[in-house]
Amino acid sequence: MAKFVFGMNQSLDGYVDHTGFAPGPALFRHFIEEARGQAGSVYGRRLYEIMRYWDEEHPEWDAAERDFATAWRRQPKWVVSRSLTSVGPNATLVGDDMETTLRRLKEQLAGEIEVGGPDLARSLTDLGLIDEYRIYLHPVVLGHGKPYFTAPRPPLRLVASDPMGEDVVRLTYVPA
Repeated sequence: MAKFVFGMNQSLDGYVDHTGFAPGPALFRHFIEEARGQAGSVYGRRLYEIMRYWDEEHPEWDAAERDFATAWRRQPKWVVSRSLTSVGPNATLVGDDMETTLRRLKEQLAGEIEVGGPDLARSLTDLGLIDEYRIYLHPVVLGHGKPYFTAPRPPLRLVASDPMGEDVVRLTYVPA
């Protein structure tokens, strides 16, 4: 059975704005290794459209960026959207029957499936499908943006806290 994991970079004040800060080299290497080991990713429309950046080669990329792009392209992706009519390579569009599709994925696959996007994570939290939350806490205050939790925080239990380099701490929670 697969495990759904919602993990994102977060500011001290709770926001996940990708334009406000970025992972340093050690954390980016961690994300590359995670992407290599994941059984796949489930995205909401907005985050999927941001992540499509990795579908195209960019000549200015360094080795780490090429490594991430390779890992990201390799893994299957499921995109939950009612407005998209098509998705890119190695991706499947999930329309109105999200719950059935994702429950089937969870039953049929093994390993971790990344959940990308706070709105999607809220929906999956409401359905009881998120198995783990990983907050990569950065020492940055944004004052605006999309919150990590887009609804009241579900009851959680801290199971790990790990320094991740560059002043980032990963906080790992499971449903209580």
